[in-house]
Amino acid sequence: MSNILEAKGLNKRYGSFKALDNVSFELAPGRILGLIGPNGAGKTTLLKSVLGLTPFEGELNIFGLDPHKQRDELMKRVCFIADVAVLPRWIKVSQAIDFVEGVHPRFSRELCEKYLGQTKIKRNSRVKALSKGMVVQLHLALIMAIDADLLILDEPTLGLDILFRKSFYEQLLNDYFDDNRTIIITTHQVEEIEHILSDLIFIQDGKIVLDDSMDAIADSYFEVMVEKEFEEAALAMKPLNVREVFGQKVCLFSGVAKEQLQELGKVRKPSVADLFVAKMKGEAA
Repeated sequence: MSNILEAKGLNKRYGSFKALDNVSFELAPGRILGLIGPNGAGKTTLLKSVLGLTPFEGELNIFGLDPHKQRDELMKRVCFIADVAVLPRWIKVSQAIDFVEGVHPRFSRELCEKYLGQTKIKRNSRVKALSKGMVVQLHLALIMAIDADLLILDEPTLGLDILFRKSFYEQLLNDYFDDNRTIIITTHQVEEIEHILSDLIFIQDGKIVLDDSMDAIADSYFEVMVEKEFEEAALAMKPLNVREVFGQKVCLFSGVAKEQLQELGKVRKPSVADLFVAKMKGEAA
């Protein structure tokens, strides 16, 4: 199946600062991509490029469309939730629903009401009377009720408590995601999304430092809690990262057979967070 997104050699400068540095990647339909990076790494610039909100150098197409030249057509198939939910403070919840229903042909009032029914938001309340968390909940309900082919989430649960964050990702999988939809998520709470991801990209200083499927990562990266007598042998194998847990060395390896590593100690799959830290340290070095 053809890709829905293809980026080749994307570059973007803000003065002397290079926000994107030769970024290339592809994304197939029916995938959930985690775009992970520290603050200032280039995540938001990359998303703005995809959404046609900022000019760039290089080649980029989404659904065969140029996001900068064909943005109106693109946005019929794409939805975006920014890290800051922006809604007019004077508007009532019911009016916000009416407005989105009036401007977007793929909006489902029934689905929006279903999402809101799981919150404490009243339809006659104005946005200015809602808590920060409720504003985010309203924004999510409005956006997720749109039948988009590509959903882009930039820190979608920022400001929400852990119960709603968990509920949101469950809804995303059970009520929204299917083989015809594609999702891109950026978040600093990587431990909350790694179980739903199919693909992973790490970006640092505008450069992609990891781009692979979660299946391939599970087959390539292993973390070993090394037994004391094998520490010297483990270090000689040049692990990507070494940390200590309760006085015992934990080494992260790539490209080494699992059977060989099992001779050194207990082998496990690294978390996305641990892999991210290791990659960032490697880039810094």
